[in-house]
Amino acid sequence: MSGRPTSSRPGGNGSKRGAGHSGGRSGGQGASHDHSAGRSRAAGRGSGAGQGGEVPAFRSGFACLIGRPNAGKSTLTNALVGEKVAITSSRPQTTRHTVRGIVHREDAQLVLVDTPGLHRPRTLLGQRLNDLVRDTLLEVDVIGFCMPADERVGPGDRFIASQLAQVRRGGRGTPVVVVVTKADTVDRARLTEHLLAVSELIKADDVVPTSAVDGFQVDVLADVLVGHLPPGQPLYLDGELTDEPEQVMIAELVREAALEGVRDELPHSLAVVVDEIEPRENRPVDAPLLDVRVLLYVERESQRGIVIGKGGERLRDVGTRARQEIQALLGQRIHLDLRVKVAKDWQRDPKQLRRLGF
Repeated sequence: MSGRPTSSRPGGNGSKRGAGHSGGRSGGQGASHDHSAGRSRAAGRGSGAGQGGEVPAFRSGFACLIGRPNAGKSTLTNALVGEKVAITSSRPQTTRHTVRGIVHREDAQLVLVDTPGLHRPRTLLGQRLNDLVRDTLLEVDVIGFCMPADERVGPGDRFIASQLAQVRRGGRGTPVVVVVTKADTVDRARLTEHLLAVSELIKADDVVPTSAVDGFQVDVLADVLVGHLPPGQPLYLDGELTDEPEQVMIAELVREAALEGVRDELPHSLAVVVDEIEPRENRPVDAPLLDVRVLLYVERESQRGIVIGKGGERLRDVGTRARQEIQALLGQRIHLDLRVKVAKDWQRDPKQLRRLGF
């Protein structure tokens, strides 16, 4: 852990926990940790934490990860689940809808809801994404506010903190865990400085520095989030990692591939829709093939050229990378057909937004 600060509670001591997060399909054992303040709060919510050797109740519930665009929410979701369920990109506003990733443990089932970045909207699409995030915040058991360690607290963070304050005042007093992401990118002094700035911005129930890249305190974060869940039965079958429909995941994988290495303007203007998925006829039984046709929509003809590239080279590269991911998802060979179309100013057009699934 290279001497980095560990999870903390305002007014309490930093603490470390042993590995206990299950990253695979079968679910692993949760680690125990003497986090007295967390236990007393959780017990107040009906945790069933035993006195005199009683076995703690199984916990289940929803945790929403929020933050400004490109705060590391999707990468963290994938790290907690142990497999890729959310697309990631160096570009902001990659996530366009809520993605549920399911963490299976022997003591709990944690359903992570990765949301679009909360921001001041400039388009109808941006407003709808913000509304989606706010609706999600009202329904979950714990909120993880992601703040990247390599960026100073800014207007976007203050905007989200104000939104969280409104949600907590008007809702159920939902616990907030500040997740300081990308801790691997800064030294100890900068991380400590960031933690102080976080404590001044928001009164959180917990603060956990973590890194999804090198695994620093990912298990700790899982334990902290689980500690805020109520007792309950599993919500999903063992082995399920996400409830995302295959068509949605395919569209997201294509979009992820298309976003790599493009100019800043394109991520906001790119929408991807799966047009059809059909088994190829007259194929051998032991060598099936799926024909997958995907439509990529941009707002201007110039953007269409960016996606296709000179002589179609870039679109072929997108197809190659997306096909590998889709075949891994579906478990069989596919033929991927990508078409790029222009839907002028679709982010501001209610009819086109509905047609594209927003």
